[in-house]
Amino acid sequence: QLKLVESGGGLVQPGGSLRLSCAASGFTLDYTLDYYTIGWFRQAPGKEREGVSYYGSHSGTTYYAHFAKGRFTMSRDNVKNTVYLQMDSLKPEDTAVYFCAASARHSSWYSGDYEDWGQGTQVTVSS
Repeated sequence: QLKLVESGGGLVQPGGSLRLSCAASGFTLDYTLDYYTIGWFRQAPGKEREGVSYYGSHSGTTYYAHFAKGRFTMSRDNVKNTVYLQMDSLKPEDTAVYFCAASARHSSWYSGDYEDWGQGTQVTVSS
């Protein structure tokens, strides 16, 4: 039931950096951002949607896909109800539409376990 809005995408050169934001709103009752597992996914043209990173609310742990580890960093601001994905050392193969998603029920790499989705933001890495 959350509304998620991604921003921060754009065109960047290989080796450059970009920070994506995911602003969450529409919280019900006394539930806050910390209650939800927040995941970042991406989908390139002609490819399946894949998980990039997610923060598991129960474990308090952030997980990264192999291609993201060491280059991407996920963080959050509970006051602003915003989740960030800092992307460094970007490569052309990182080009994709990036989505954030939320789940009150699961901590998962599986996109089907997420209940709420943003519309995505385009990231293009090219010289």
